[in-house]
Amino acid sequence: MTLSKSRFTTGHQCEKLLWWTVHEPNAAELQPDKVLQDLFDQGRQVGELARLDFPGGVLIEHPHRDYAARLASTQAAIASGAPAIFEASFLADGVFVAVDVLAREKDSWTLIEVKSSSSFKEDEHLPDAAVQAWVLNRAGIPVTRIELMHLNKEYRHPNQGTLLVREDITELVHAFLPQVPGIVERLARMLDGPLPTIPIGAQCHEPRECAFLDRCWPDDPLHIRHLYNVGPKKTIQYLGKGIHSISDIPPTQKLGFTERRQLKAIAEQRIIVEPTLRQALEPFESPLGYLDFETVARAVPVWDGLAPWGAAVAQFSYHEERGPGTGESGLGYVHHEWLAEGPGDPRRELAERMIEATAGARRIVTYSAYEKTRLKDLQRLVPELAQPLEEMIGKLVDLLPVMRNNVYHPDFRGSFSLKNVLQPMVPELSYNDLVIVDGRVASVEIARLLFHAHKIPPAERDRVRQDLLDYCKRDTWATVRLMQRLRDLAPNLPS
Repeated sequence: MTLSKSRFTTGHQCEKLLWWTVHEPNAAELQPDKVLQDLFDQGRQVGELARLDFPGGVLIEHPHRDYAARLASTQAAIASGAPAIFEASFLADGVFVAVDVLAREKDSWTLIEVKSSSSFKEDEHLPDAAVQAWVLNRAGIPVTRIELMHLNKEYRHPNQGTLLVREDITELVHAFLPQVPGIVERLARMLDGPLPTIPIGAQCHEPRECAFLDRCWPDDPLHIRHLYNVGPKKTIQYLGKGIHSISDIPPTQKLGFTERRQLKAIAEQRIIVEPTLRQALEPFESPLGYLDFETVARAVPVWDGLAPWGAAVAQFSYHEERGPGTGESGLGYVHHEWLAEGPGDPRRELAERMIEATAGARRIVTYSAYEKTRLKDLQRLVPELAQPLEEMIGKLVDLLPVMRNNVYHPDFRGSFSLKNVLQPMVPELSYNDLVIVDGRVASVEIARLLFHAHKIPPAERDRVRQDLLDYCKRDTWATVRLMQRLRDLAPNLPS
């Protein structure tokens, strides 16, 4: 075996990525972190659920790398008349594939690729299905229909609609098939040689971000990819024009106010604060509360009303100003926090605790509109609490647009995420002392505590729970300190 379907799709994205994957299989970049491992686990769960739609199907259960046994068992399952074969394995022209579901028709087969996404993604899923169809054709297996089976975005838990839907992609695969032999030959030849020279480009991000991105892209704070709101596609366009650095942007280039503010801050190497900051802070009336949510999202939803991958609030942190204190701002703060326990739906209790905690605030500060969206979800879920939740929504004020429209520090690197702006604005505060420093990791750890607690030793459960509380608390305290910094800047501005 030279290639597999995963190697084929990897190489189709970027030959250098495939070379490293094959020749450096133990590279640190290829070791799945908690977030990626969780995605793998949820993908396996979706695959197992898909098999339930094919009663009588036979699973090829040999170890992944026992190719000979997998091939032999597949042929035995075909000969036995099995109505469907799961992980049906074939080898042709040095390419090995294992088909998620191979469903028998009268005189032919339907090839079904199962994905845990909520839609068909042509650039990602088409090469995957095409190389399988090509190998089966070379192996003499008559495939007349090719489908993608994926999660149904219209499904709502419990049992409102069909969780998995099947989409016919036969014509698209047949249109792609003529490319497959050439790609196979090129990739096999490339793997026998030295590391190929591939310039950075769109393939670094599409159809998924490359694990080896940092090996190829320069670690330069002035690189054009750090221009505000540039995104991968515009970055590639700039590079195509020979603009590699923010300092290379010609004066005639059309840019927005935020980008112009960024260029000025970089050129003068100082923080730029607009005179409009003072007015922008006027809606932030004391006493202020500061709210942050953490959510859990599962491919297969477990709580009422959730769609596949629907986000559900499972944790909140809340700081509130309470009169004179000993802090730098002269204010004291009280803190409330709550984190779900057990697999039961926590959202009603969370809403009740949060309504009680936030009752005394005149305004509630968030950093993005995410909390507002989740509060509206809670209104639909718990209609009897809709009115107090609506009052909370009416108190919300978002600090993110204030930062984006009025302030830029050269060290933001084009991003206004809370973690990116915190250290330049409040150098003495960071997330570096925390175990959990990323919302995606927090979501995975919450899910582990709620749904797999029986697999975690008690001491580790307590530690993970405290790590989650510390992380969410830091988010609201970071917003508190950021607000203090902005208040300090505003009085010095002309009225």
